[in-house]
Amino acid sequence: MAESSPLSEEARRALRRASTATLTTQLLARGLRNTFLHGVLPLNPLQENMVGEAFTLRYIPAREDLDVLSVFQDYDHPQRRAVESVQPGQVLVIDARGKQRAASLGHILGTRLLHRGCTGVVTDGSVRDSAGFSTLDLPTFAASPSANTNLIQHHAVDMQLPIACGEVAVYPGDVMVGDRDGVVCIPRHLVDDVAAAAAEQERLEEFVLSKVDSGAPLRGTYPPDEATRAEYQRWVASRES
Repeated sequence: MAESSPLSEEARRALRRASTATLTTQLLARGLRNTFLHGVLPLNPLQENMVGEAFTLRYIPAREDLDVLSVFQDYDHPQRRAVESVQPGQVLVIDARGKQRAASLGHILGTRLLHRGCTGVVTDGSVRDSAGFSTLDLPTFAASPSANTNLIQHHAVDMQLPIACGEVAVYPGDVMVGDRDGVVCIPRHLVDDVAAAAAEQERLEEFVLSKVDSGAPLRGTYPPDEATRAEYQRWVASRES
């Protein structure tokens, strides 16, 4: 894929405030139905969203003659090389084929990613040392914990190519956003548009929720009719004045 420009700080700020529910709605409005990663949950729930561009790593099934403990003596092992290649602001996204019997990553490698400026880890497989991840200041999303090293089930084969994660296609540079519900993948060329629309949707829904919480019926309120939208515009103007 062609190299894209860095994610703007304006888009990053908007995505930090937008829920994955809002983002999937905005992506659906643009015709994308398969953007929320299936079965991937937060190990260390966030105070603000994980946001970053995807750095991809792909695993294939392990083979007994190749995936032995001694391969970890090689500093250029593909898994270790990927960790040392992730750039600040990126999210490491691992294609583990949805297999959870062995871990995709452990706490030591997660700690190294944190110090490289990585903004999160996403795998549709497992991580080991989950207690360490639970207190690590690195947003981590996985299907489950597993004590087994990746060599039992996974062979790291390549990086920075298109992968599948949680049954979603992820291309290098796509933007990953994670919250307490899970992770959504936003195609890179749609990010600025989606981020701006999501910010407006979040603001409108804040207003609608306040009315529903005050006892307003759904009819005319959700979705808002013309009168409610006019009231919303006055509410926005009062907050900006």
